[in-house]
Amino acid sequence: MESGQTKVAVEVAERPARSRLRLWFLLGPAFVAAIAYVDPGNVAANLTAGARYGYLLVWVLVAANAIAVFVQYQSAKLGIVTGRSLPELLGARLGTGARRAYWAQAELVAAATDIAEVIGGAIALNLLFGLPLPLGGGIVGVAAIALLAVQTRRGQRPFEAVILVLLGVIAVGFLAGLFVSPVDWRAAAAGLVPRFDGAPTVLLAASMLGATVMPHAIYLHSALARDRHGTGADEGRTRTLLRATRLDVVLALVLAGAVNVAMLLLAASALPGVAGTDTIEGAHAAISAALGPAIGVIFAVGLLASGLASTSVGSYAGATIMSGLLRVRVPLLARRVVTLIPAVVILSLGIDPTWALVMSQVFLSLGIPFAMIPLLRLTGSRAVMGERTDAGWVRVVGWGVAGLVVALNLALVVLTVVP
Repeated sequence: MESGQTKVAVEVAERPARSRLRLWFLLGPAFVAAIAYVDPGNVAANLTAGARYGYLLVWVLVAANAIAVFVQYQSAKLGIVTGRSLPELLGARLGTGARRAYWAQAELVAAATDIAEVIGGAIALNLLFGLPLPLGGGIVGVAAIALLAVQTRRGQRPFEAVILVLLGVIAVGFLAGLFVSPVDWRAAAAGLVPRFDGAPTVLLAASMLGATVMPHAIYLHSALARDRHGTGADEGRTRTLLRATRLDVVLALVLAGAVNVAMLLLAASALPGVAGTDTIEGAHAAISAALGPAIGVIFAVGLLASGLASTSVGSYAGATIMSGLLRVRVPLLARRVVTLIPAVVILSLGIDPTWALVMSQVFLSLGIPFAMIPLLRLTGSRAVMGERTDAGWVRVVGWGVAGLVVALNLALVVLTVVP
């Protein structure tokens, strides 16, 4: 009897450990989505903010990352509970004309993402090896095709593993500079107080928001979670999947948020008042001069990893959007080839690549409400979510966040159009 009781006690003690191990095994989709939050557009927006305005806009990154945690969890929850992606659910509810129009704006968002990611990778290759920007863009596109081949042939988990490695390289690349650059932590803490300093800071804040809360990541995460986990066959499995998803989202986006804040802090501490730091190339040169060539190389490697990983995830998102809204499946590799063309054209025309990156993030900011508002409507619908419908306080928070984003975007349009 005593032996039997001991055995039962051991089994009970082991259950929490097995449960934690099972949760860790379920992590992954959010780290793929998190790549969207540390792409080259983030680099351009964050470095520009830090170099021009010091620590003033730290609060924008913190707020944007909090919004991202909320929104990405909602997207993943939608995919797990319904077994369908956000674009699929929208496609089933819209008429033909509305569905095509909605696809057009979502596709433009995905295209802007592709442009930013390829340009960022091309800049990195230029910094590391002196390659011409159009050639660098082509190389980044080919490398992205190779990454997408992993997902196509090997499945999602090997693809997640590759993306996780690249995310680690990105984190090292953009965090390394903080270890040799003294940060004014008092000023950084003061930057947590929400405020602006004229119209240019509002424009830059919108760019930072667009670079942090990415519309294509909202569309994609519902598909990533569904494809990785399927749907909860019973209440117990659904509860486990949602617990794992909360942990997944928090860990992934805390890491992404730390990288973004580190970029701004690095620029604010090492680049203020330095000429030419409003471009990535100029910022890289200033970082190398101020902190040493080794930090400059590590920064450029992080930028390259960011471009390679994010362009693959962006193509994945575009295919998910097209499949759900147009009900047409285009092979990921074919899509990557087609969407590479606009980025290479921009690089060939000699347009300032950093300016193109920042403007792409402003455009992405305008696309956020088109992804966020339908997501909140669906997760707040009992007909769609059943017992997993959002609680009242979640709906209040969600719609409050959506209102703030729309208000910021309206201010952005006014400031951009009105002289």
